[in-house]
Amino acid sequence: MVHSSKTINRNFLIKASGIDGKGKRINKLVGVTGLLELVGEVLADKFVTRAFNTMNGDSCRCCLRRGLRITFYFK
Repeated sequence: MVHSSKTINRNFLIKASGIDGKGKRINKLVGVTGLLELVGEVLADKFVTRAFNTMNGDSCRCCLRRGLRITFYFK
C-alpha cells in the first residue's frame, strides 16, 4: 500500500455500507484490514489516495458498482 495502515487509521474513520461479496448487507466501521478484505489492495490504494487528496470536506464517499459504499470520515 502507498500509505501505512497507522497513518490511515490515525486520519480516517472508514465506514462500509451496502452489500458485501457474500450477499449480506453490511453497515459498519472497518479498519484498514477490513477495507482490504472487502475491496482488495488495488482499490483500497485508489480510495485512500482519493480521500487524502480531498481533505477539505467532512467525508469522502467512494462507491462500487456492486452496491458497496466506502466512506472516509476525517478525524
